[in-house]
Amino acid sequence: MAKTIHQIRDEAVAAINRATDPEALADVSVIYLGRKGPVSQFLRNISQLPPDERPQAGQVANTVKKEIARLIDQAKVELTGKVDAAVPAPDISAPGRPITAGTLHPITLVMRRICAIFVKMGFAIAEGPEIESDYYNFEALNFPKEHPARDMQDTFFVSSDIVLRTHTSPLQVRVMEKQDPPVRVIAPGRVFRCDSDMTHTPMFHQVEGLLVDRNISFGDLKGILETFVHMMFDDRTDLRFRPSFFPFTEPSAEVDIRCVMCRGEGCRTCSRTGWLEILGSGMVHPAVLENVNYDTDRYTGFAFGMGVERIAMLKYGIDDLRRFFENDIRFTTQFH
Repeated sequence: MAKTIHQIRDEAVAAINRATDPEALADVSVIYLGRKGPVSQFLRNISQLPPDERPQAGQVANTVKKEIARLIDQAKVELTGKVDAAVPAPDISAPGRPITAGTLHPITLVMRRICAIFVKMGFAIAEGPEIESDYYNFEALNFPKEHPARDMQDTFFVSSDIVLRTHTSPLQVRVMEKQDPPVRVIAPGRVFRCDSDMTHTPMFHQVEGLLVDRNISFGDLKGILETFVHMMFDDRTDLRFRPSFFPFTEPSAEVDIRCVMCRGEGCRTCSRTGWLEILGSGMVHPAVLENVNYDTDRYTGFAFGMGVERIAMLKYGIDDLRRFFENDIRFTTQFH
């Protein structure tokens, strides 16, 4: 047995001497010291020896095992030094490699821009749950049960009284419940509706705005939105207000801007009209103010809401909403 273990040692030493790189040494370690290697096999067979020979055989085997491991470690240090010596020292005077930074998603960029504009005009940012109760999503905003206006929004119902919010307008009620006038907030976030085509997706982003105070008029609303449009696009972008209907505002208006593609000349994007719709707005309905116990004789307000994807499409000249959600890096890295 002693002769056998010394033969194993000599073979291992020879294999170590033949190794020319750290990878080859790693193979030698596996072959000779691994669970299926000859050293491990020798240790397992010691139990077959006569009892009086077992202690000496085990001592010799462990000594050989440690020696092989030491020789492998020693050779590894020597080989690693040779590899390092072969690699030229770095030129510390050379310019550093440029770091390639990622880019933000265009929806994120536009959302941040919208928020920054309204923050400059004194609006605070409010956040709330994406899974809403029917009360906050509809009833408190003057959508009574069974009201036909609910059909304006294709809703995802979690249960009979719980929905995925169809707009960020519920935050208007949540904020007013906790805060006395004056109120001046915007509510950015994700919303959900059962719709999907070139201009609609089941999940999209909105920014709602709310201002309630004494002596607030439709003229204040027009001034705020005109300032926003000019800061978002440019001073040459005209806008107009068209009468419309929303249950939570009265009077209500849709806001159009002069087509940013053709500057009002008429093109496919604006259906040859020269105008593009960008948001809905209006004076807060007295019923909504009464739901949060605001004195409608003392306070008035306005609200507005816009789709962020819609603004981004106009801002960047994108013709298909689905591009925002395909995660094509060739598309998303174009925006800075």
